[in-house]
Amino acid sequence: MIRNKSNKIIGDSFVSLCFCDAREQKSISHKNTKTLNSTKSNFNLFEIIFVVSFLITGISFAQSNRSTLNNGVDKYEEKKYTDAELDFRKIVENSPESFEAKFNLGDSYYKQGKYDDAIKSFNGALESAGNDDLRAKIYHNIGNSLLKSNKVQESVEAYKNALKFNPNDQDTKYNLSYALELLKNKDKNKQDQNKNDKNDQKKDDQKNQQNQNQDQQNKDQNKQDQKQNPEPKDQDAKQDNTKQSSQPKEQKISKDEANRILDALKNNEKDLQKILRKQTGKVKKTDKDW
Repeated sequence: MIRNKSNKIIGDSFVSLCFCDAREQKSISHKNTKTLNSTKSNFNLFEIIFVVSFLITGISFAQSNRSTLNNGVDKYEEKKYTDAELDFRKIVENSPESFEAKFNLGDSYYKQGKYDDAIKSFNGALESAGNDDLRAKIYHNIGNSLLKSNKVQESVEAYKNALKFNPNDQDTKYNLSYALELLKNKDKNKQDQNKNDKNDQKKDDQKNQQNQNQDQQNKDQNKQDQKQNPEPKDQDAKQDNTKQSSQPKEQKISKDEANRILDALKNNEKDLQKILRKQTGKVKKTDKDW
């Protein structure tokens, strides 16, 4: 955690402006001095410091606007930020040129976590800022709003702009260092993530290649097994063919020979024996009628 040289966590250094007439300055100034003394010794990172400043030279407010602005400041100090927003917004609507109202409205938005609205309001105040010190404070507040919105790179630029107008602002310097450290870590994390993604992709490619190689090996093995061990059906068929070929063939007789045998039967048995001896094998009786 980044700390300043007094070992206090750097705060927002937000400045809210209250415009009052000369008769009101004394009591409000006294109250604000007490607020500053109590917050200076103990404030957290991004904690708003509520400062009341009195700008009366060259600015003329109607009595209703002065009253509304002071009411808004009181509500802000009571942490009634929504009510304060309503008062400051009412003044901005009635007097769009009011620097104080736009600046304070930005503070109220910030406290409610409405960072985009805060940035818009601060930019509006920037257009009518009367000196470099105010411009530095506005850019500081814009930087904090951007940082809260996780727009780290943009917050760095805002802090740099603040230091252009007030190079000696220690809070802005430390917040800039804090933002740069976040940006550095963010880039490092992104690089590490890209490296991990590449490693994961490489592992996936290797795994896919291994699976493909294994599939090819399985196919080759199956082919080899089929060559060495043919299917049983084909083997049985081959064995049947071998068995049939090994059996002796039965000798057949022609139709003429059959007729002669029949005639011999009619004549006498001796002629039949004579004919039969001429046959080289055993005669199979046929069931056909000739």
